[in-house]
Order: sequence, then structure tokens, then C-alpha cells
Amino acid sequence: MGVRRAAKRVDDFLTETVGEAIAEVILNLLACALLGCLALIAYLSWSYNPRLTLAGVGLLSLTLAHGGWKSFRAPVKGRRRGLAALTVAIFTLAAMTSLFLLLYATGCDCL
Repeated sequence: MGVRRAAKRVDDFLTETVGEAIAEVILNLLACALLGCLALIAYLSWSYNPRLTLAGVGLLSLTLAHGGWKSFRAPVKGRRRGLAALTVAIFTLAAMTSLFLLLYATGCDCL
């Protein structure tokens, strides 16, 4: 009975290890693809119209700044509505994407 239990535990360990390795590879590939897409978007935008690109980056920066300001300031009674909710959602999405790229794209060998 002890041999079967030991074999089952070894099987579970190997399955978990292989699953984690495959998940790590998939996340690294996803991070490299996302980083490449972001670089391609920036390149194509700049080659199409540099002024419009700078205006878009400025607008995105203002949106992220407003979202960060609304996220980290003292909570006001009630819920966030309208523009504040939208900018907080955009800020949160950008922060999560940045954290994902920081954790996984640093191991990307495409750079």
C-alpha cells in the first residue's frame, strides 16, 4: 500500500511541475507578444503622424494621472461615477499590464 501512495505522490508532483513549466512558457510568450504589439503600435503611430502620437500620449498620460489620483486619494462618500470610474479602470488596467510585463517580459529573449 505504501508503494502505491508514494507513486501517486510522485505522479502528482511531476504533473504539477510540468504544468507550472508549461504555464511559465505560455506567460513568457504572451508577455513577449504583448511587448512586441505595443512597440509595433508605437512605431506605426509615430510613422503615420508624430504630432498626433504625442497628442495621444499626452491624453493617455492625463487619463492615467487622473485615474491614479482618484484611486489613491481619500475615499469620498458614494461610488465613483462617470469619468472618474472610467479613468480609475484605465489606470488599473495599465498598472496590471505594467506589472505583468515587469514580471514576465524581463525574461524575454526577444530584446
